[in-house]
Amino acid sequence: MISKTISGAERTEAQRSQQPWPQQLRYGKFQEETYCPICLEYLTDPVITECGHNFCRGCITQRCETWTELGSDPLCCPSCGVQIRKGALRNNYQLGNRVEKIKQLDFKPGKETLCERHGKALDLFCEEDGEAVCVVCERSPQHRSHTVLLMDDAAEKYKEKIQAHLKTLREEREKLLGSKVTREEKSPKYLKQIEKKRQQIVADFQQLHQFLEEQEQLLLAQLEKLEEEITKIQNENITKVSEEISHLSNLISELEGKCQKPASEFLQDIRSTLSRCEKGKFQQPEEISPELEKRLSDLSQKTLALMEPLRKFKGT
Repeated sequence: MISKTISGAERTEAQRSQQPWPQQLRYGKFQEETYCPICLEYLTDPVITECGHNFCRGCITQRCETWTELGSDPLCCPSCGVQIRKGALRNNYQLGNRVEKIKQLDFKPGKETLCERHGKALDLFCEEDGEAVCVVCERSPQHRSHTVLLMDDAAEKYKEKIQAHLKTLREEREKLLGSKVTREEKSPKYLKQIEKKRQQIVADFQQLHQFLEEQEQLLLAQLEKLEEEITKIQNENITKVSEEISHLSNLISELEGKCQKPASEFLQDIRSTLSRCEKGKFQQPEEISPELEKRLSDLSQKTLALMEPLRKFKGT
């Protein structure tokens, strides 16, 4: 009796495995995980086994009860055959929420944007291609190996990334705003310092101009005085040399005339004549005295001293 009943249950399972899945199964792998392997319908109050497979709570509970009544071997997972321990089923609320979202995609009014190729709602998002797809696109070869998320889940995921970027961007903006405020506060201070420096430069150069003009007038006056003294000395020296030339010319003429006279006349006053010839040589006057040369050198040194800061300034 038991063997016949088990065979009947097995036949029932075999018949179920040969039946086509509901219309919703056309949606591909993304929807398949939301179906119960026992009733082949959307999971209702889903529970998860220790081996990681999900079933309707009612379906797996009934299977356990039927298996117990038949006195069969320990219950095994209908999906992978791993033994299921009594009391080891756990609620899978996350998957339950997912199933509800899938149901809403299947039955909500068709006012949303539709796929141009298949006329289905664009309720999914392909991460690889970064575009919205419908349930038919999701199971096509183009997207079959891609990661496809519910539109709301994808939006939530990318919102988190955008929020992270927003946080960074806001922080950067705050830094820039702070930097802007600091710069705006410092700018008048710098401008005030520049204006103060400008006034100082103008005042310094006015003093410098005045000093240079005074030094120019002083040096020119000293140079003019030195020029006058040198000119006076040169004129005096020229006069002395001219007088000596005239004296020598007269003496030469006198001696030449004396040499033409007879001996008796020639020898008259010969000693006086020789005395005047043997008189010391004319002492050439100095062109410029050492004292004048020193004054001229001092003027040159003062000019160089004034030009030295200018050369250094040009070199900076």
